[in-house]
Formats: sequence, C-alpha cells, structure tokens
Amino acid sequence: MTQDQPQTSPDAIESLFTRASGDYVFARWGRPIAPVCFGVEDATLEIVKGAIEACVAIAGHEIAETDPELGSNLMVFFFAEWDELLDVPRLGDMIPDLETKVATLKERKAHQYRAFRFDDDGAIKACFTFVRMSEAMQEVPADVIALSQAVQAMLLWSDTAFTQDSPLAVAPEGTVVRPDVANVLRAAYDPVLPSAARDASHALRLYARLIAT
Repeated sequence: MTQDQPQTSPDAIESLFTRASGDYVFARWGRPIAPVCFGVEDATLEIVKGAIEACVAIAGHEIAETDPELGSNLMVFFFAEWDELLDVPRLGDMIPDLETKVATLKERKAHQYRAFRFDDDGAIKACFTFVRMSEAMQEVPADVIALSQAVQAMLLWSDTAFTQDSPLAVAPEGTVVRPDVANVLRAAYDPVLPSAARDASHALRLYARLIAT
C-alpha cells in the first residue's frame, strides 16, 4: 500500500474492467448485499462486517439482513487449505466444477478466489469469496484482509486489477480504500449508469460521472 495515488483517467478506469482476454466486462450489485462469514472468530467477524458496511457506504448501495432469494448473497470463507472447500456441504452446487477449481487454486498456490453469480440483467446477485490463510496471510492485519476482500466483492473488477497494486492505502486514520478506487466505486453505483456493461465506452461514462462529483 502507498500514499501516492495514481491519477484517474478514462484509460485507467477501462483497465480496471478489461480482463486478460481483452474483453471489457463490468457489473455491480443489483440488489442489497446480505453478507455471511465463515471460519473466523466473533472479533474478526465484526471486522469483516465493518469492512463490508464501509464499502457499501462508499458505493451508496444497500445492505440487508437477508436476501429473499438466496438468504445470504455475499459469502466469505476463511480456511487453511483449499481442500477444505470440498467438505463444505452443497458448495459444489453453488460453485460449478468445484474439484477442478480447487486443484487449480492449489497448483497456483492462490491465496484468494471470488466466484460471482448474475441476474438476468447481468447485475451481480451473489458473490462467494474464499481466502486461504497461509502463514504469509496470517501476518497481514485482519482489517487489511477484510477491507481488501470487501472492495473486490463490490464490483466485477478485471481479473488483472489489483494484482500489482493494492486497492487500499494508508491514511492518518488507518487503512482505507484507496481514494481513486473509492471514487470509481462511487461512480459505478450512480443510478444513471447500467448495472452491467460489455462495451468499453462504459468506462468513459464512468469517468464522466467521476469528474462530475
């Protein structure tokens, strides 16, 4: 994390939603977020809940106790090894080809993985977030992990976004969402913009909303 923030530009915004394949794919939540967290103690649970609430507030979105269709629609799992996911009841029903995904994540020695589900309009209707607490991850403060996961669950960011730079920054009050990322998040939830987009011209509309605020 760094206090020197990159300048926001249309190209920078476009890159945040352009996947390694070259496709521009944007989606935000189309319903209130009803989170649930597994694998942490009560104290950490409050930290995760607070991080999600903070990101929802930045976006001007809504949080709910339950989702009428799914019960909980943002599920966050913390665990020690990827194989543990294979023992979670009915997780295979929610994550297609779970065994293959687990094998791939193990091979890559991945620390995190997110799977999204979408409604008929292309908006996010569910997000499953998985965090493997390796020895290296255990050295990272809980509030940093929680806030990083929360901001990455708010939008369908590119699979290459934040691989080099954290979405967070250090401020006098502590760890916060990086200001330029917070501005994009806020603009992305502007009601005048669509909940999903696959044309890169959408990035220009995002930029216009961003500089108008």
